[in-house]
Amino acid sequence: MVFVLYQAVPDAERYAVHAELCRQVPGGSFRHGAVTRTLAGEPVAYYAEWEFPDVETFNEAARTEEFRATGADAAEMAIPHAVHVAEV
Repeated sequence: MVFVLYQAVPDAERYAVHAELCRQVPGGSFRHGAVTRTLAGEPVAYYAEWEFPDVETFNEAARTEEFRATGADAAEMAIPHAVHVAEV
């Protein structure tokens, strides 16, 4: 699983473009939404994730042009964020 924590809520129309890019990454399921609260008060406002069936599928996806395009697009949005990779 890859998940992204944004410090601000993105513009809905702009994020729709980004989400469509994310859905083009092969092998994963993409979802996103507003963070409604945190228990420790961290500055997190928005959440996105890709779920992959296994590490091999993620590794293959991470080597694609589609995956790289999502990173470039996220940088263009200029919203502070952190990307995490977890095995679930």
